[in-house]
Amino acid sequence: MKAPIEKQKEYQQKSLDNALNSLSFANYPAIIEGFLEKGIPVEDIKPRENIFTYNAWAALNRTVKKGEHGVKIVTVVKGSKKLKSGEEKPYSFPKTTTVFHISQTEELKK
Repeated sequence: MKAPIEKQKEYQQKSLDNALNSLSFANYPAIIEGFLEKGIPVEDIKPRENIFTYNAWAALNRTVKKGEHGVKIVTVVKGSKKLKSGEEKPYSFPKTTTVFHISQTEELKK
């Protein structure tokens, strides 16, 4: 069994991979509008480059600064479950998550 810290790092890396490899642009309008409202110039709003979830930032060795509030978006979580027959059945469901701009983060101290 993996240690809790290893599981956490694995989850963080998966969050980053999902953000970098998603083909959807559905959240771009909400992301742009949300960060414009926070005073971030449109040219500094670059989803998949400088806007990620808390866990994706952790995978990049960054943490969200205390007191920062991000922008809520809806994403689709995919998974699979094993049926009694042994067969894997895929599923997906919507989930609300929060994304943060790089200016709301700082490098983790080692």
